[in-house]
Amino acid sequence: MTAKPAAAAARATVYGYPRQGRNRELKKAIEGYWKGRVDADTLRRTAADLRRGTWQQLAEAGVHDVPTGDFSYYDHVLDTSVMVGAVPERHREAIRADALDGYFAMARGTQDVAPLEMTKWFDTNYHYLVPELGPDTVFAADSAKQVAEFGEALALGHTPRPVLVGPVTYLLLAKAAPGVAADFEPLTLLDRLLPVYAEVLADLRAAGAEWVQLDEPALVQDRTPAELNAAARAYRELGGLTDRPKVLVASYFGRLGEALPVLAKAPVDGLALDFTESGAGNLDDLAAAGGLPGKRLVAGVVNGRNIWINDYEKSLATLGTLLGLADRVDVSASCSLLHVPLDADAERDLDPQIARWLAFAKQKTEEIVVLARGLGGGTDTITAELAANRADLASRAGAALTRDPAVRARTAAITDADGRRSQPYTERSAAQRAHLGLPLLPTTTIGSFPQTTELRTARADLRAGRIDRAGYEERIKDEIREVLSFQEKAGLDVLVHGEPERNDMVQYFAERLTGYLATQHGWVQSYGTRYVRPPVLAGDISRPEPMTVRWTTYAQSLTERPVKGMLTGPVTMLAWSFVRDDQPLGDTARQVALALRDEVNDLEASGTSVIQVDEPALRETLPLRAAEHAAYLAWATESFRLATAGVRPDTQIHTHMCYAEFGDIVQAIDDLDADVISLEAARSHMQVARELAAHGYPREAGPGVYDIHSPRIPGTDEAAALLRKGLEAIPAGRLWVNPDCGLKTRGWPETRASLENLVAAARQIRAELPTEAA
Repeated sequence: MTAKPAAAAARATVYGYPRQGRNRELKKAIEGYWKGRVDADTLRRTAADLRRGTWQQLAEAGVHDVPTGDFSYYDHVLDTSVMVGAVPERHREAIRADALDGYFAMARGTQDVAPLEMTKWFDTNYHYLVPELGPDTVFAADSAKQVAEFGEALALGHTPRPVLVGPVTYLLLAKAAPGVAADFEPLTLLDRLLPVYAEVLADLRAAGAEWVQLDEPALVQDRTPAELNAAARAYRELGGLTDRPKVLVASYFGRLGEALPVLAKAPVDGLALDFTESGAGNLDDLAAAGGLPGKRLVAGVVNGRNIWINDYEKSLATLGTLLGLADRVDVSASCSLLHVPLDADAERDLDPQIARWLAFAKQKTEEIVVLARGLGGGTDTITAELAANRADLASRAGAALTRDPAVRARTAAITDADGRRSQPYTERSAAQRAHLGLPLLPTTTIGSFPQTTELRTARADLRAGRIDRAGYEERIKDEIREVLSFQEKAGLDVLVHGEPERNDMVQYFAERLTGYLATQHGWVQSYGTRYVRPPVLAGDISRPEPMTVRWTTYAQSLTERPVKGMLTGPVTMLAWSFVRDDQPLGDTARQVALALRDEVNDLEASGTSVIQVDEPALRETLPLRAAEHAAYLAWATESFRLATAGVRPDTQIHTHMCYAEFGDIVQAIDDLDADVISLEAARSHMQVARELAAHGYPREAGPGVYDIHSPRIPGTDEAAALLRKGLEAIPAGRLWVNPDCGLKTRGWPETRASLENLVAAARQIRAELPTEAA
């Protein structure tokens, strides 16, 4: 049947696009600038070239209005803080002296000034810089970046649509500034902030903007009546301005729920909604609200967060229904394409059949354009595309890769006992103390040590055939020896081998498990200049052979001190991969957990007494709606226990989490039943230690005292001060001393100095403790 054409031709658009460039040119230019090899003008030219290339590619693909303002040197929330003048007092002098250097100081800190706190952007692996606000915050508009980038696109002949973080989301993401009462609510500043947004909108209108997009993803979370009233007030005021462009309010990452009728009634010109699986319910809610008469609807029917091809027929059915609910329906992805790699066509090493199942940012743009054409002109205009899409979907569904009967039989045989340690923590901890003989406030690191140029060169030489496997492994052994020697001299108590053989904490394991596919160019921004290549979880998971035992055992042979075995947990293996969408996540997590259980048991059998199974994504993957938390946390914690519960009582299980809000999952952290947990705490000034104490967390914990995401070196006194704060919440007998996260991205000089100061701080605090504590 031919779809009925819309009253006006549907347009294709996107909310935002990856920033890095095909070869990560932005990362290289920024890091070159930090090291003094690239000047500011060169950095700006590189950025302008990347923006121009993105807009040209989008326009050539058939995208009507291209996003501007979504480009960032580091983070779009940080850009918003600059736009509204919310610069912390400690950074103002740097900003006044040099805007670019001051901007990077807010993001990374300096030796003398701490950066802004960093945490996860909703339930993604992208990190944003948390605004610091207080009752004395004075906002001031600075629209220079937004106006300049709009002007660039306009001058190139495009139809630009500036993209800004909306005022409500900005305030809901903010925190009380240091020294401000913890119960301060940034949303109380809304009336102070709205005139600044009005000024920015007026500036963009004066520059020629027809539409401006205001992103309000915070409204897809559970919101109080007061917060919904604030959203209504914000868009009543902004929508009522006379000197403004048309306003498109964009929500994504889920169902808008109670906020949908609020925005539908607001005097704005359009709404953008998520109609993929994560936004299930938006269609019914929109119909219940009476649709959007007189407004533009941007329908996010292409998944902007995963890499599987779109089901055209399913999307067209959704779009056809939406035609009756708004005056104009345009087509987009469910969110910014920032969260997927650039171009699947660059993956030359993938099986061509499998490659046809994948859609990265470029392919998603093409899908959006095809769907817009089919919606506006009828399905007869996309007959060939529909046929190819059906064939590719059928190919994936019938592929042998997706189903392994042995894996499914093993998963089906799981019992409750498989997820329980043989003894409770109180008995295990006594056995572990006797076995390990560690001092009070034991010191350790999170796992990785600097990935030096020599290590990266060795991997490149192996791939290029310039060295053989034996030569490469000798280089790895040399690195392990150096890392172990340094840790012993520095005085660390529980050592690590440094992970020199690993490219990434998820990819390394994915390459050794069946069911995973690895990409060569699938880079996605995690924060700043940190990019990762999430593997593709395409089929059933199993472990053909041990993955870490050899190198952990080798490291242990070099020292009498315990060496931790280092693994990535099942939830993080899912969260930091592009996960399959053809079965429940819990089923996939159990498959990964069983593969890791085999590895944990083999590490123990080889003599490893301390095993760390990292789950930094446990909080990140928490659904945005509270009603969905319990079901998620049930399978998430079960999968961790399934991976770790098979060891002896005297084997100590650690886990690690970083850069997230932990307060609302403390019970889940407890339910993991790990013996020791290490968490990010330096930037948040030990907030997580207080949250653990408030919960009554009974096990050992290492809230970090060294912020590894900043190049500054914390002094001994600074680390000791944080430890004292930690001791206010966690007894000395259960407190560990460690950095916030792994040291992979740091350089050796700062790593050596920082860890030496960390150990010195631990010794200083030990000496201050009363005799009975020891």
